[in-house]
Amino acid sequence: MKERVFSGIQPTGGVHLGNYLGAIRQWVAWQDVYESIFCVVNAHAITIPKDPKILQEQTLEMATLLLACGIDPKRSKLFIQSQINEHGALCWLLNCGVSMGDLARMTQFKDKSAKEKSPLAGLFTYPVLMAADILLYQSDCVPVGADQKQHLELTRDIALKFNRDFGECFKVPKPLIENIGARVMGLDDPLVKMSKSHPGPLHAIFLLDEPDLIAKKIKKATTDSLGTLCFDPERPGIYNLLNIYALLSQQSSAQVETQFEGKGYGDFKKALVEVVVETFSPIREAYARLQGDRDYVLGVLQEGLQAVQPIATQTYQRAKRLMGLL
Repeated sequence: MKERVFSGIQPTGGVHLGNYLGAIRQWVAWQDVYESIFCVVNAHAITIPKDPKILQEQTLEMATLLLACGIDPKRSKLFIQSQINEHGALCWLLNCGVSMGDLARMTQFKDKSAKEKSPLAGLFTYPVLMAADILLYQSDCVPVGADQKQHLELTRDIALKFNRDFGECFKVPKPLIENIGARVMGLDDPLVKMSKSHPGPLHAIFLLDEPDLIAKKIKKATTDSLGTLCFDPERPGIYNLLNIYALLSQQSSAQVETQFEGKGYGDFKKALVEVVVETFSPIREAYARLQGDRDYVLGVLQEGLQAVQPIATQTYQRAKRLMGLL
């Protein structure tokens, strides 16, 4: 029997190159290895106020993008988090067993709350909803990067504590560590991880960017004045671009250095534009087709919902019963 993997992504304004390399491309590959459950976690998106109409559109856009990237409803289950009420219900049960001290130590809360004048309570308890998402489906494995590792450790602690205090209920999920090379930095600032929320217009490449815009962003990407092409972490600009090229072309660092030996940044950036456009063009074309068939997308989401709802219901009812709730 295959192990079950669960992962989710927020619908917050498109998918950029870092999301694709760090998560979605691996999700697509894992479909043949794991029993895969993927979720658009739209309830997580409201920890910062959102326009309801925009959130609805972004939720469906994200689901459509995942399908365009290769998430296959015949091999995976894809659904919308908010359509299964047990996510919020289990989150409340788990909230009642987590200390404020544990939540206050979460690095992401510290970073994000520092940017808000009056951070919402949902931002504070965000990791508990993430734990509910994972534990609800008796997940064996969860893909994590460096920024989510602390949250998964909390999820494991929550599961262990609940099982100890109330009786066996949850699987304790193990991490699937993302490829370390897939940490993609901003094109305009290679010291900052590529982000959807960064204000810089040339910071990130998005899956739906047109080829001309991709070329513009890469041509203006930060490098340095040395002019040589080598994988040197002390030269973050060119190191980031070389890593992107290696990941997309599926070559080793040595192969890439050999390919561009004696060539300059101009030749390299031209090749990088070509490999990014080549990777994203079929995704953009598939997205356009799916946008024209909204009923198909909604049907896939409904099938995913119906497939995972019984798992969520069974887990929640057991947790509720073990806690003594009628």
